[in-house]
Amino acid sequence: MKSMWLNGGPGDSVSGARTEVRDPANGEILDTVPAARAEDVDVFVAAAAKAFPRWSGSVANERAERLHQIATRMREHQDALIELLTREEGKPRVENEEEIEWSANTFDYYAELGRHEVGQVLPPGASTQFNFTLKEPYGVVACITPWNYPIMLLAWKLAPALAAGNTCVVKPSELTPLSSLYLAEHCLADLPPGVVNVLTGTGPEAGEPLVAHPSVAAIAFTGSLATGQRIASLAAPQMKKLHLELGGKDPMVIAEDAEPEKAARALAYSALLNCGQVCTSTERVYIPRSRASEFTEALVEHVRSLRLGHGLQAGTDIGPMIDERFLAKVEAHVEEATAQGARLLTGGQRPESPTGGAFYVPAVLSGVDHSMRIMREETFGPAIPLMEYDAFDEAIALANDSQFGLGASLLSSDPQRIKRFFQGVQAGTIWINDPLTDNYAGPFGGMRLSGGSRELGQEGLDEFRTTKHVHWDFSTEPKDFWYPYD
Repeated sequence: MKSMWLNGGPGDSVSGARTEVRDPANGEILDTVPAARAEDVDVFVAAAAKAFPRWSGSVANERAERLHQIATRMREHQDALIELLTREEGKPRVENEEEIEWSANTFDYYAELGRHEVGQVLPPGASTQFNFTLKEPYGVVACITPWNYPIMLLAWKLAPALAAGNTCVVKPSELTPLSSLYLAEHCLADLPPGVVNVLTGTGPEAGEPLVAHPSVAAIAFTGSLATGQRIASLAAPQMKKLHLELGGKDPMVIAEDAEPEKAARALAYSALLNCGQVCTSTERVYIPRSRASEFTEALVEHVRSLRLGHGLQAGTDIGPMIDERFLAKVEAHVEEATAQGARLLTGGQRPESPTGGAFYVPAVLSGVDHSMRIMREETFGPAIPLMEYDAFDEAIALANDSQFGLGASLLSSDPQRIKRFFQGVQAGTIWINDPLTDNYAGPFGGMRLSGGSRELGQEGLDEFRTTKHVHWDFSTEPKDFWYPYD
């Protein structure tokens, strides 16, 4: 029975209520965690607020040492974190190895970036003046994280927020709270009490009171568009700082000059990583009509070779989906598309699983169009819909035909096509021949309904700092433009 994390140690819910955490590959109960309520939120926010003056007043070098220490602890506990992530979230072990490496490196990155600068000196308007800006922390930050990358997407928020001098209350997904609690107990325990607190529970019972709490100054959230809109509506009356990374419907355009076998491998990876449960998963694919059969055949052959299984089993390429209700959404999108005329080329069914886990054989469909939900709404699962195009400009227009704008990918070696693509496609990240690869120094985030915030890079740090302008005149003499006017 796990406890929450409060003031540098275990903390339990006032109500005593608990929820189960299950392995999505077999339904096994892994542990139980407290089900926090509004009264618990008050306690956790108060702890973070109390810790804020001391933490924000510490020098950047001290905070940098603390963040480096977190990264070191993560590497010391990486085996336990990787296994726990695999059991509670489902993706293969190799993908969780990458998640922990990325997360530890994120703390190291922001440890150094956090002591680089706190503002800038500006050109003064007169010789007696000194103008400069200060970038200061907001205060208590609510970090609300999703289940698909529980540690990495927490690190993308926690590391810059702490480097900037904020204190945090973390609310992980109720589906994957165990890895966040382990991180707190084993990797964050050396932080001063109250700097980071981890609260477990559902969105309505714990998340909403956290968002609406008057002592929470900023909210960092990764998740669905609907939840992001709900958060925005709750935060609006208090004009809180919002840092929202929302849904996506990312396109991939395969150009005529791409090689079919290489394109098949790139596409399968970008569409099926973590069983397609990635906000930047490729969910719309546009292939040239002149070579459609080549690309389609290569993709179907490659997808059929991929192996489903428990993430801890050697040789597993694709694990289970996180939960039955998410699997049902994928099934509905595929079934509706085929009913409207799309052709199912492979997959698209639940395999015979002795464990009863939430497995789904990846579906590849052709003959889709933008009237179908599978090309408009976020599917968030292992489905690859293929749509043919004639001219490259048509492919760019199709890529832009979405309410989302998180990322977009192109497979091509033609520099003219590449330039037209990254200039013409409206998305926060453009990948050319290397889909879904991030860069610690490269800002990540979306446009339109994907949200306008940025994680990683200098931009990721500035999301957690507010800017103050200081106008200092050395002279105390009255100004000639003061009253009375001549």
